Amino acid sequence: MRTARLRIAHPVLRAGWAALAAGAVLCVIGWYGVSGERHTARQLPYLASCSIPGAALIVAGAVLLARGRDALAATRAEEPAAGGPAGPDDPGRTAGGPVAVSAETLMVPGGTLWHRADCPLVAGKAEAVPVDGKLIASGELGPCPVCEPADGSG
Repeated sequence: MRTARLRIAHPVLRAGWAALAAGAVLCVIGWYGVSGERHTARQLPYLASCSIPGAALIVAGAVLLARGRDALAATRAEEPAAGGPAGPDDPGRTAGGPVAVSAETLMVPGGTLWHRADCPLVAGKAEAVPVDGKLIASGELGPCPVCEPADGSG
């Protein structure tokens, strides 16, 4: 999945930059043509043939760049924290499964989520404290979407 997105993202980014550059060149040519003409009737062909298509290419390039960067960000978010691919004996890294498997649950004071102790969002944080079951029961804390804790009984 990662390599497929990278294969898609890089050409999309290149196409976005190319469209931005072509649009900028067309806008400069259109501006130069318009600035050299005194009469409005003679300026319209430059607007129609250069400036308007140039502006459209700039917008298209911006959209392509945003799409390509979103694909790269999604690819980076899917990379395993350990740096290696999931193995069959690695229960925390199964496709679609939680990334943490600890039974102990933690929370960060002032946070809105509760996590497994080995969740990458709280692992190694000194301020993380055990979860009080009353907070989960009252609905003040929600389960972490990254580690998907089963319950707050810890």
